[in-house]
Amino acid sequence: MAARRKFELFPKRFGVFPLVFLLYLAFPLTSMTEQHGVKMVLGYAMLLVFIVSYRQLYYAIGHRMKYAIWLGLQMFIVFILSVFYAETYVLMGFFAANFVGQYRNTRPFRIAMITFAIVCIAPIVVNFQNLINNKGSLMMAPMFIVMLVSPFGIRSAMKYQDLERKLDQANEQIKQLVKRDERMRIARDLHDTLGHTLSLITLKSQLVTKLIDKDPKRAQNEAAEIERTSRSTLKQVRELVSEMRATTVAEELIDAEAILSSAQIKLIVKGETELRDVPALTQNIMSMCLRELITNVVKHSEATICTIKLIHTEGTIGIVVQDNGKGISTQVLEGNGLAGMRERLAFIEGELQLAPNASHTGTVVSIIIPVVIKEPLEGVV
Repeated sequence: MAARRKFELFPKRFGVFPLVFLLYLAFPLTSMTEQHGVKMVLGYAMLLVFIVSYRQLYYAIGHRMKYAIWLGLQMFIVFILSVFYAETYVLMGFFAANFVGQYRNTRPFRIAMITFAIVCIAPIVVNFQNLINNKGSLMMAPMFIVMLVSPFGIRSAMKYQDLERKLDQANEQIKQLVKRDERMRIARDLHDTLGHTLSLITLKSQLVTKLIDKDPKRAQNEAAEIERTSRSTLKQVRELVSEMRATTVAEELIDAEAILSSAQIKLIVKGETELRDVPALTQNIMSMCLRELITNVVKHSEATICTIKLIHTEGTIGIVVQDNGKGISTQVLEGNGLAGMRERLAFIEGELQLAPNASHTGTVVSIIIPVVIKEPLEGVV
């Protein structure tokens, strides 16, 4: 047998606000004692139905038809009481005004607002002469105006709350996207760092295998170098994860020379390597892209010479990596870091270009990045 649902006077999410609002019914309930006989009984009956409609409207929020029926009944009671009992009962419209302002959509709000205005203004028109004669009744004019415009204020407040909720949801989504992008960035950077060093370790390991019988002493030296390289890589990974490391192009060129030398590839560097006026973020992204390109040269090119040219002009900085190997197709490069490089470069509005070598051998990859040159301040040397 299903457990009975516990009775609640009002939904808990609204707190004590609905109960506080009920205090405004003290005046209608008290003034109804001035009536007599059937009129008083009917008056109290309508007030009771009014209280029931007030409660049900809180539970009908989100149910369009039920909400409209209970709100219509509430406004009808206000109209009857203010026309046939006393014009001051029209101020009970404050209850209905609160629920009219709850409409989010424009069309239902307009319909409810027009109906509400008619319900409030009609009794004033009918009892206009009495209001003129009764100066005390004229004192309610400011409250009457506030009551008529309050649905607009309530609706604006509801819209603001909706916007705040949507903004909180959007901020939460942004946080999740930032976390996801950061995980992807770290994964790519780890791939680049480890791919670069593991390629070097692989080459060294192959060399140790060949030298272990022919030249044991050199094999021991190469093995020791493998150990140093692995320790250095572990340090790089730790720095990368903690975001403490920002590699410059000059530092990356030193590492590039080491791995190319191990692969028996001669490195030729052209241009100025010390990019002092290039921001650290730009240099870091350039270094990661250069690392990926060198790794691809070692893995796929079968080249003997690799040329790295740094082009620094006013407004742009470029790196051209060229080898004399067998050439790498765009499809192969796309699967070996080209897409990741483009993503990084897009962050600093850079672009990557792939072209065949002029000698019809090897591959040429160019990286072009715009750089803002800071003008020296006047009077400052």
